Amino acid sequence: MDETLLQEPIVPKAKKRKRQRITWSIIKDQRQLIFMSVPLLAYIILFAYVPVWGWTMAFQNYKPARSFGQQEWIGFKQFKFLFTDDSFMRVLRNTLGMSIINLVLGFVTAIVLALLLNEIKNIFWKRTVQTISYLPHFLSWIIVTGIVATSLASDGIINDVLMRLHLIKEPILWLSEGKYFWGVVGASHVWKEVGWNTIIYLAAMAAIDPALYEAADIDGASRYRKMFHVTLPGIKPTIVILLIMSIGHILEAGFEVQYLLGNGLVVDWAETIDIFVLKYGIAQGNYSLATAGGIFKTVVSVTMLLFANWMAKRLGEERLL
Repeated sequence: MDETLLQEPIVPKAKKRKRQRITWSIIKDQRQLIFMSVPLLAYIILFAYVPVWGWTMAFQNYKPARSFGQQEWIGFKQFKFLFTDDSFMRVLRNTLGMSIINLVLGFVTAIVLALLLNEIKNIFWKRTVQTISYLPHFLSWIIVTGIVATSLASDGIINDVLMRLHLIKEPILWLSEGKYFWGVVGASHVWKEVGWNTIIYLAAMAAIDPALYEAADIDGASRYRKMFHVTLPGIKPTIVILLIMSIGHILEAGFEVQYLLGNGLVVDWAETIDIFVLKYGIAQGNYSLATAGGIFKTVVSVTMLLFANWMAKRLGEERLL
């Protein structure tokens, strides 16, 4: 046999696309799109970048009555105070603890509910369950915390059910003991947002090729096997992207639910960085310290976002940037 027939075919290398240069003619041709983007660009500059000027307060002994040139510059004094202050370390612990609980519970419950809804064949029942699970998302935290506080009262429905089931002998003061507070916050977030968080997972499941399910049926796979070997791998890129974005908000434990459900008995477990900033910035007028706390939160969030994106790249997963 001719040796030339055994040789691997020579595949020409794809030419690297050259980056198109932006010229005045291209700008002129796309001027409608540019004009349409101007309001959005102005909004971002006005509300996202202009306020960054206020970060200078963290490096000053800021006094509202003084002009910018009259402020006393103190360097990193406020940041040094943050990292040596016991109250801020406690606040940081609370923020991280509740953020991790919300992250884990939010992800697991949303994915599980989306998988179960995807297996429902009756369209009417599926839409009914979806609608019921979505409804709490549209309630404000004022209403939600009121429902939670009423349900967890000593004579509330939670204690009543637990006592009727003989799981407890006397009512538990859920909102008066710090050891229960993080769990209450996590459960409140799940109840309010789990239905809404399933939307994007259900959309990702709808994009999975039906031929994969047909092939699994031919191979004799059960419904649970198809969930683990077809559905979950199909939505894996979506899960990774949402996880990266959530890690970037690791210090976003919340404000409303902790502020509204918290009280003097659980303050050591309820106070977050947002409440810390409010207390020092508004109540005590220490705007410099409050700004330093906000800067710390932003820097950590951006760092965690970049780290999570880098880890996803190293592991060969989808990434955000």
